[in-house]
Amino acid sequence: MRSLLRSGNLVALLVVLVTAVPPGASAEPASAATARLASLVGDVRDADGYAYDLRDDTGRTMDTAQIIRTPDGTYLAVYHSTLADGRFHSAIATSTDLRTWTRRHDFGAGTSQPTLAADGAGGYVLAYEKDPDNHIAVRGYADLDALLAGKAAHAYDAPRTLSRCAEGTPDITSVQDGTVKLTGHYRAQCDTDRQLRATLRDFTSWHAEPDQRLDRALEAWGTGGNIGDRSSLELGGSELVLIEGQRRREDFGSWRTYAYDPATGRADRLTLRTHGASQAFANPSAALLTDPDGHPALLVSVFVPGEGAAPGEAGQLVYWREL
Repeated sequence: MRSLLRSGNLVALLVVLVTAVPPGASAEPASAATARLASLVGDVRDADGYAYDLRDDTGRTMDTAQIIRTPDGTYLAVYHSTLADGRFHSAIATSTDLRTWTRRHDFGAGTSQPTLAADGAGGYVLAYEKDPDNHIAVRGYADLDALLAGKAAHAYDAPRTLSRCAEGTPDITSVQDGTVKLTGHYRAQCDTDRQLRATLRDFTSWHAEPDQRLDRALEAWGTGGNIGDRSSLELGGSELVLIEGQRRREDFGSWRTYAYDPATGRADRLTLRTHGASQAFANPSAALLTDPDGHPALLVSVFVPGEGAAPGEAGQLVYWREL
């Protein structure tokens, strides 16, 4: 998943700060959980480690990188890059220090926005958006070696049932007993991205439905553009969702990050601080893991669009805070 965080002591959890409320909205936080998240204010400059414009050993950008850690301590990142053919290519890379990455496999042209989760039985499940006919594709791998070699034991390409134009940007939220639960987006009325929930059973049965409650929570903030990538986490026993929202269509500098509480159906807008004061952030993901120094840490990964980025900060930003 991208990624469920479970800890009763998440000090300095994210570099976020609640900002102004939308016109006519209450100044009260969306919930006690989002208020706690907002109170854990930090700064990338104070992180225990960070890297801007993350790239693999071949020079490929690691856009939308999602990172997890294997039981043996290896870090895995799935990400996409735009190559000379003009198409997205998803790939997987390994690292021991979270800064230097060795690409291990390219999943092919027309794959983007990948998400990865362990299946609890030694294997892994990978999902990504696939074109043409943008849709969500899910692949199952028996073990780490098979994943790094790109040899899937199971494959499923989901039908588009909510939009005739596009469904994608998946996030795996759980894998259990052959059932994969995901979130994603669909191109509502072939016009604007909105949220979906989906379940895949035994790589044969697919069901997707709109998540209109989540859409409304971001629309309340004046999000007139796309509502896209998201990442689930658990904080103090409460489930939360980090999610991107675009305030103005076609304006990549207007991407913002929000904390949504499914229990209340409300969201708070969050602001992340960087060394150069970049303004826009997209594709948020997070993972609770052990950092290269052996300490429990929260790793955050966000894409910094060129529009609104400070010098030297455009591209994928990864940073972690020890807990």
